[in-house]
Amino acid sequence: MDKLLIRGGRKLHGEVRISGAKNAALPELCAALLTDQPVVLKNVPRLKDVATMLTLIRNMGVAIERDSDGMVQIDSAKLSFPEAPYELVKTMRASVLALGPLLARFGEATVSLPGGCAIGSRPVDQHIKGMQAMGAEIVVEHGYMIAKLPKGRERLKGANIRTDMITVTGTENFLMAATLAEGETVLENAAQEPEITDLAEMLIKMGARIEGHGTSRITITGVEKLKGCTHHVVPDRIEAGTFLCAVAATGGDVVLRNGRADHLEAVIEKLREAGASVAAVEDGIHLHSEGRLIAQSFRTSEYPGFPTDMQAQFMVLNVIAEGPSKVTETIFENRFMHVNELLRLGAKIQLDGKFAVIEGVPQLSGANVMATDLRASASLVIAGLVANGETLVERIYHLDRGYDQMEAKLRGIGADIERIQ
Repeated sequence: MDKLLIRGGRKLHGEVRISGAKNAALPELCAALLTDQPVVLKNVPRLKDVATMLTLIRNMGVAIERDSDGMVQIDSAKLSFPEAPYELVKTMRASVLALGPLLARFGEATVSLPGGCAIGSRPVDQHIKGMQAMGAEIVVEHGYMIAKLPKGRERLKGANIRTDMITVTGTENFLMAATLAEGETVLENAAQEPEITDLAEMLIKMGARIEGHGTSRITITGVEKLKGCTHHVVPDRIEAGTFLCAVAATGGDVVLRNGRADHLEAVIEKLREAGASVAAVEDGIHLHSEGRLIAQSFRTSEYPGFPTDMQAQFMVLNVIAEGPSKVTETIFENRFMHVNELLRLGAKIQLDGKFAVIEGVPQLSGANVMATDLRASASLVIAGLVANGETLVERIYHLDRGYDQMEAKLRGIGADIERIQ
């Protein structure tokens, strides 16, 4: 199992190119199942989760071509097996996104209950309720969601769907399913993440009729058929935010090419309040940091609030910043698993339910640590970059699920980091 060896204490300088967003590429790969015409996606990141999704849809009978520059062509004209089996779904929650497209195009789908990072409960009941509102019959048995249209019905029907909670994958599933439904579908309490807006823009290129994406109320008027398209995946705001935190923590001066400052306003505001200089520049984001930062309290919330996917990375800044801070996690109940590993590096953190109270320390010291989930992995890498001595991060397969060649990018801006196989 691969590990990362980090020798801390180096400032970061130069440029980093931000890859396409994992959380946009995964639903967009599933969206390609809605048509029998070829779909070309560009700027697709090289990630374990993307490879898993490609294996999943290839297993259905989809033809896939991929090059080394981030281009993927998907042709689902001969899709013959509308099923997502447990063996492929168990490592990745996003596989639930196959449910909507398969049900909308073929009138049936069998999708295993998903897995993924163990950061808390993420129930699929919202997905089921939404699809049932659109006329699907769904049963859950033997670990699978088995969905089909009632006898005599050829298409899903439009519906008003209001989820009990804001759900990103739920919004994406309903959005894709509704494009081929009969009549109008209105999504209330919809998630507003940039990745959903990007998915909607791709679907519109395919011929879908969508309004309101990027707001909490999305209206979709179903069409009988979608066509192929070429689409460029939006840059990954969480990768960009992770690198911003790494540069701010270590000190230095870095430009993130392809970074979208307008997608990271809540994080950038906190970085500026902490003392870093952050500015949107042509084709990217520029951050300059020197000296010890000032600790910032924050609370995670749905977009456009502070993203839960950035909580662990920003916590590292607070760990080494001047003064006390309080981090409130409102999205996932198990998203403080990185705290015990940060304590091994010398952090001072006390947990109380959904709160983490932090007292900044001047310096961390290297140690062996173990990653527990995707974003926790990133936080431990940042901590290793600022710690004295060597830090060995184990179980980095989590990191490979969501970061495209992270250690190579960090080496390119001056980090002393290497992968040990």
